[in-house]
Amino acid sequence: MLIRHMTMEDIDMVCEIENNTFSLPWKASDFASAIEDSNNIYLVTEIDGQIVAYCGLWGVAGEGHINNVAVVKEHRSRGIAYKMLLELINRARLKGIETFTLEVRISNESAINLYRKLGFRNAGIRPNFYMFPTEDALIMWL
Repeated sequence: MLIRHMTMEDIDMVCEIENNTFSLPWKASDFASAIEDSNNIYLVTEIDGQIVAYCGLWGVAGEGHINNVAVVKEHRSRGIAYKMLLELINRARLKGIETFTLEVRISNESAINLYRKLGFRNAGIRPNFYMFPTEDALIMWL
């Protein structure tokens, strides 16, 4: 397993995973803009030369807002997201980011458990944050 920075060449595969994971997926141009900003960190995870996961954060004023985390269905529940997010947080800390936040669907128990394992704590609810289906988001902080 290789965890590395996302490049422009990765975006097509990342978008394929994004489209298969989220009801309102980001477009290729969204990822391109995100990885071009030096305040942001976006990673991909490869197994046998294939991208199987990605994650990213926006760095703003010493805080990291994690806004993309996805693992292809065939590779879930294998610890990939945990290792990838740990790497993301470690790389962010090297850039001076010390606090992290994210939103997660309140029904996504596996993701919530993952974030708690990483040290995130509940901080509040964003009503109707998600669409298709409409659902509240749990706000978490580390």
